[in-house]
Amino acid sequence: MNTGHPLRLLTLLVAAGISAGTAEASDATLMRLLRILRDRGSISAQEYEDLRVAAEGEGTSGGAKVGPATSSEAVTPTTGVVKLPDSRPGGTPAGSESAMAKAEVKAPAKPSKWYDKISFRGYTQLRYHAVLDNEGAGLNVPNDRSVSTTESFMLRRARLILSGDVTDHLYVYLQPDFNASPTDGQYSAQLRDVYADVAFDKDKEYRVRLGQSKVPFGFSNLQSSQNRAALERSDALNSAVEGERDIGAFFYWAPAEVRERFKQLVSSGLKGSGDYGVAGFGLYSGQGLNRSDRNGEPHAVARLSYPFELPRKQILELGLQGYTGRFVVDTESVVSPVNSAATIRPNADANGIADERVGVTAVLYPQPFGIEAEWNVGRGPSLSRDFANIDADFLQGGYVQLNYKAESPWGVWFPFVRWQRYEGGRKFARNAPDSSVDELDLGIEWSPWKEVEVTISYTHTFHRTNTRTAPYGDAAGSDRLGLQVQWNY
Repeated sequence: MNTGHPLRLLTLLVAAGISAGTAEASDATLMRLLRILRDRGSISAQEYEDLRVAAEGEGTSGGAKVGPATSSEAVTPTTGVVKLPDSRPGGTPAGSESAMAKAEVKAPAKPSKWYDKISFRGYTQLRYHAVLDNEGAGLNVPNDRSVSTTESFMLRRARLILSGDVTDHLYVYLQPDFNASPTDGQYSAQLRDVYADVAFDKDKEYRVRLGQSKVPFGFSNLQSSQNRAALERSDALNSAVEGERDIGAFFYWAPAEVRERFKQLVSSGLKGSGDYGVAGFGLYSGQGLNRSDRNGEPHAVARLSYPFELPRKQILELGLQGYTGRFVVDTESVVSPVNSAATIRPNADANGIADERVGVTAVLYPQPFGIEAEWNVGRGPSLSRDFANIDADFLQGGYVQLNYKAESPWGVWFPFVRWQRYEGGRKFARNAPDSSVDELDLGIEWSPWKEVEVTISYTHTFHRTNTRTAPYGDAAGSDRLGLQVQWNY
């Protein structure tokens, strides 16, 4: 080491001390750096002693003016870190990087904005149906207009989801959808979800959901269409809450470890319903998706559901749910079934008709074999046989689905078979006509990659009431093929 180097080093150290603050702080910083360089072997003991004496001399004389550092001795303006010159040809002195890292003063981190925590994701479903044969009334499947002799390709769902924990106690979720209306067939954008979860603890075990969101009734209603194997939900459960959503306030509770289990049942590809708590209850308007209340009397709902861990890593989820309220039915004039020359408009209570159900759920997740079953009973709005009145009447129905998950080098295969049955009024249809559904679905979902899913489904309809058009006859002996391609992003 040449004799000029200690003096240059001293000059740099004094410069660093001056930029750091007071003379006392400079002396302390200077001596600490000298000791580090001595201990690392970057300078000898004699050089350390010479620099120490020189530094003390600078301190007693009030300090000397220090000129600007050279390019290899620059003081970093934001951190005050000195870039020390090499003491070895073509290299940095041994240990100097560690010493400099310890001496570096980091600038304070810039606080993140709430919108930096929002994530974007979504999925789109392109669907095609072919009705092979049908007897009786025209085949009508609520919420799936692609089941028609006049339809070809249809965008069933095109959704973009914005969500995130903007603070420790606030989670937000927004989901618009672009699809074809089940009624007039026109494509339009509509709001599906817009809600906030307000958590009362850091683990979010206790939370309240406010806004438009899914009503906690039925596993199949809560399960995302992105994860469901069958192309559509069963009529028996979906007739309770068509569109699955309503405006209201719901309280959810689940221990942190169970919340994680709910999350894994979705992320692992087992087609879980998501986290709607072990216990949930709340109030909602009761008139359905994107509809305002019409009688000022909200529906009340409650649900219990728990995913039990069984041997061999199997999980069995059991649930119980129920709701009660009064539903206001839309009415229209139709041809009288008694006198075809006359029209009749059914009478219905303007304050709503009794609407209440209780349902049970049992789901054995496919590892690899699985069973999914739900059934509900109750009473709800139903059109009388003479079309004169709409009153509360008995209803019941459910479904049983068998499925299997197989992983292979060519992707994940998910064959399934589902039988569904429903007997009762369809309250969301005009005049709430009595509906009877008995169908069998056979299908397979293939996912060559996580972002692409292809589903082929065959459905045999033993009978299904056409609830769209009076006189509300039954289609029978119908067969159809469905094809769907879904891409996730």
